[in-house]
Amino acid sequence: MSKRTQVVLTKDVSKLGREGDLVEVAPGYARNYLLPYSFAVRATPGILRQVERRREEERQRLIELKQQAQSRKTALETIGRFTIAKQVGENEAIFGTVTTSELAEAIQKATGQEVDRRGITLPDINKIGFYKAEIKLHPEVTATVEIHVVAE
Repeated sequence: MSKRTQVVLTKDVSKLGREGDLVEVAPGYARNYLLPYSFAVRATPGILRQVERRREEERQRLIELKQQAQSRKTALETIGRFTIAKQVGENEAIFGTVTTSELAEAIQKATGQEVDRRGITLPDINKIGFYKAEIKLHPEVTATVEIHVVAE
């Protein structure tokens, strides 16, 4: 086994690691590729302290994002019900369906909060009435709101 060199990646390198990772590589790989192309820097005590500080800042930022998502969830669930008007045919059947963008628009009007339509999960809505929808605000935070579909 040859001696391995420790480097800290400054950019994401496929099949090796992400930015800020401490990795052990062959000395030639570090000397001939990673270092000249600025994909990595040699691991020194100062660099390692810098990496730890960056990781801590990133962790704090992620905690802050989760707290913001929790407060948005509380705000959405306090309001609880959003009304969407649709054109209705016979037997209370609506024309078309309620889309995620329509719900996102209704939330925007009611609360002023921007909600990503891709994070909204709707049941099949084809009649007027009450339905439950889930809104994913963060990978760990999901809000449940009620939709009231009414005749236009």
